[in-house]
This record gives sequence, C-alpha cells and structure tokens, in this order.
Amino acid sequence: MIPNAKELQLISIYLYISEIYDKKLRYYCERFSNNSLPEFTDQEIITIYLFAMHYEQKYKISHIYQFASGYLRSWFPKLPSYVAFNTRLNRLGEALRLLSANLLETFQPDDCSKTESLLDSLPIITCSGKRTGKVATDITDKGYCSTKNMYYFGVKLHAVGYARPSRLPFPEHIVISPASENDFNIFRQNWSNIPNRIFYGDKIYYDHEFFDWLAKHMNSFMCTPVKAIKGQAANIKYIDKAANDLFSTAVSRVRQPIEALFNWLIEKTDIQRASKVRSTKGLFVHIFGRIAATYIFLIFNS
Repeated sequence: MIPNAKELQLISIYLYISEIYDKKLRYYCERFSNNSLPEFTDQEIITIYLFAMHYEQKYKISHIYQFASGYLRSWFPKLPSYVAFNTRLNRLGEALRLLSANLLETFQPDDCSKTESLLDSLPIITCSGKRTGKVATDITDKGYCSTKNMYYFGVKLHAVGYARPSRLPFPEHIVISPASENDFNIFRQNWSNIPNRIFYGDKIYYDHEFFDWLAKHMNSFMCTPVKAIKGQAANIKYIDKAANDLFSTAVSRVRQPIEALFNWLIEKTDIQRASKVRSTKGLFVHIFGRIAATYIFLIFNS
C-alpha cells in the first residue's frame, strides 16, 4: 500500500500516459504479433517506471520492479515476472523519447524567454575511459569531459534551454550524440537555424566566421567567454585583458543556470551514470525515461 496522496499522483500519471499513448506513443512501440494486446499494458509499464523513478527514487530496474511487486500489486495485478517486465520496458525507448519531448513542448512555462537561450552538454557515462566500451557501440564512443578531467565511454546529452529569470532554464530541445562529438558541431547541425535569438555557450562554441554568418542570415548571436588567439602580441593581449575578463565573467554568469539544470537532473535521477545499461535500447530508456520522470513530477506537482 502507498499513502493516499501518492495514490492520487499514480492515478494522474496513469491517466495522462494512457491519453498520450492512444494519441501518439502507440505508433512507436506497436506490436505485430499474436500477443499484440497483452494483459499487462505498455501504459502500465511506463506508469510504474515513472512513478517509482521519481516519487520513490528507485533508479535501477530491479529496484523499480521490487517496489511495484511489493507495494503496487493491488493496482497492477497482472504484473509479469522481472525478466518480462525488463524486456518489455527496453522496447519502449522510442516511446519514452517522444513522451519526454511532448512533456517539454506541451508544458512549457510562461516565463520562458523566447530571445535568450543557454547551451551546454552533459556526459552520460557507460564505462570509464580506462576500459573498452562494449555497450551500445552503435551510438557510443570514447570522449573527454573537461569539467571532470576524465576520459569516458558513452554519449553526450546536448541541450538548448530557454532562459528564465531567477530560475532553472527550461529545455527547448535535447539531442544525443556520441561522446566524441564536438558541441559546436551539434549546435550548427540542430539549432543554427533558430532566428532572432541570443545564445550563451562556453568556449567550445566559439567560431568567429560562423558567428558572422549567424548574425547576417538568422539575426541570431552567440555569446561565449573570450578565447585566446594564438600568436597574438603580448601588448595587445594585455590591453584587452580587462575588457575580455569582464565579458567572459558576464557570459559565464548568464549561462551558469544550465549547469545547475544538469546538476539537478543528476541529483534527481542519477542520469549521468549508465554503467548498468546493457544495450542501445536500454540506454535510450535510461536517458529519456529519466528526463520524462523528472518533468512529469514537476507538472503534476505544480
């Protein structure tokens, strides 16, 4: 049994999942077999996963299943075995990706700035760089995280978020790439066509020629900390140092909230650590399931 307040949250999540599943999600996880209408539905699996993930801080699939078996059996009497539950869940990665995108699009706060966006990336680590990555090798590879000063195998979660006054930014778009992919390349491929926007990023996004193109064709501007120019004369560097330091500090302060957003995601869902993942499908479930769990909690508690 669970408290009445949590029962109401469980019901609300199930009703929402059922509605969006019938409208959109079903087409991304449809089954073409004799068991196309199982007694234990996909809607129930997603509901259990999201509820246990955020309300009970159960991050491992085995712990989620144990919680459901021990406390939610009266709500889900057709709960299958752990192996069947895990197998069914791993088929829902694409549905969870669409669910997280729908949550971010549908429940966007009113105070989101449509003229300022913050950029950053978060490493999702499947194993340390000292070993050879053997999981989801079609989408993972070896990369370097400057923040942690470490090499790792995995992927990067890239996000562009709407700036919000005195609050964490709200993600506008999220993209997954191999760990070795340069952040600037992801921006250029996915978000450089956004017009009339001021972007704030770190030094990895610096490219003077592209900045000029962005301003001329899209009326958008990129602000990054000032990057040192190789071969620049020492006297010129000294003259510009004070102004460059002030500008770099101002940009870093503006974009600091997106770093706080990633720290918040890590604290709430342990999203960065994916060492228990054993397949590409499982990695998608790990990433987008946690994003969906985080934001569905905010929505149903606002």
